[in-house]
Amino acid sequence: MANKLRPMATPRLPRRNDPESIRARQRALGLDGEVTALDLAPFASAQESLTGAAVIPVSVVGPLRVSLGDYELEEPLGKVVEVGRAEEEVYVPLAHTEGGLSISLDRGALAAAQSGGFRTYVLRDRMTRASCFVCSSTEEAVSLARFVEAHLAEARRWLAERVEADSSSALSRHARLREVETHVVGPLCHVMWAFTTGDACGPNMMTRNSYALNMGFVMERAPVKPRRAILEANMGGDKKPSHRYFQRGGHGKTVIAECTLAEESVRRVLRTTIDDLLELSWAGTHGAVASGMQSVAFTPASAIAAIFAATGQDLGMVGTSSMAHGTGHRAGDGLNCAIRLPGLEVGTVGGGTTLPYARSWLQLMGCAGPGKVYRFAQIVAAAALALEISASAAMATAGSESFFRAHQERGGMR
Repeated sequence: MANKLRPMATPRLPRRNDPESIRARQRALGLDGEVTALDLAPFASAQESLTGAAVIPVSVVGPLRVSLGDYELEEPLGKVVEVGRAEEEVYVPLAHTEGGLSISLDRGALAAAQSGGFRTYVLRDRMTRASCFVCSSTEEAVSLARFVEAHLAEARRWLAERVEADSSSALSRHARLREVETHVVGPLCHVMWAFTTGDACGPNMMTRNSYALNMGFVMERAPVKPRRAILEANMGGDKKPSHRYFQRGGHGKTVIAECTLAEESVRRVLRTTIDDLLELSWAGTHGAVASGMQSVAFTPASAIAAIFAATGQDLGMVGTSSMAHGTGHRAGDGLNCAIRLPGLEVGTVGGGTTLPYARSWLQLMGCAGPGKVYRFAQIVAAAALALEISASAAMATAGSESFFRAHQERGGMR
């Protein structure tokens, strides 16, 4: 005898985001006080079932002294090209509740500023959707892979024509197909579509365009008929750190920040020595290798998460965006420090960046709106390196006493 569905004891809450539905959810859940006092109108289009807002304190640190590159995409392949460079001083917003984070990042920024500042580079810009086609045999999967790779130019034209003909905005003109890569394992043909997405972070737009390519181009035109198409089959770097994307980039902006710390700044501002920092780097690198860590860095996620929260970025992308590879070596009388972020997923238009608070903090950095995404990516990288420098200096002191005391005094211990 089939089981009958039992009626739910608790009635379903309304799902719309009009004021009446929002208030009905708050009443049903017994919410009051700060949750109901906030004006939620600016957030109504940000997510579903809006019921309240979390308020996170924001500090402003800096200025960060940075040599920022001005970058453009070279057509038709989407290569990132530097077309100018300027020295700037930038204040950076940090939304967090981590005691000691702001003052630590500020200290790293000061040490770098007194040593000539940071220098940043954007190396690559790609967003990927790792689709998969399930074929009936390995032979068919190999044939499909060869077809896809041989017909990249045709796929670009096909997609561009559909974008121009589509007035309903189902496809995005900003997600431009640049490359494709295949990986065959048994009857599975994985296909990594690689796009540039303009000033938006871009996962939604390239998802729509990838779906169109899968269903309209590959499934209809390939010499073999796959049994099914899967839009994302876990070979990509979407919110999942992976060695492939750590090494090669391909999901976001690949950015490097560096500075050369003067010995006096290391001693007076960071209160340690270059030898102690190099000793920490030696031990920390081998510790990372021994643990199989997907990064060689100290704490980039703290800085990246705080900037993301302030500027309306997708917080689900903090993990992949904070994959990092740091280096340190003597350079004359100083210490050269660098950090490589292979997949920094940021945007200056769309998504949460349209919310009023996010727009204000992006404007503070000169990063709001079109044409600003490479600038923003470089500032995030410089801020992450500032925190790496300061936190590493605290850990490099004898017994790591400075690191311990910072957490004791500012970490909420009782």
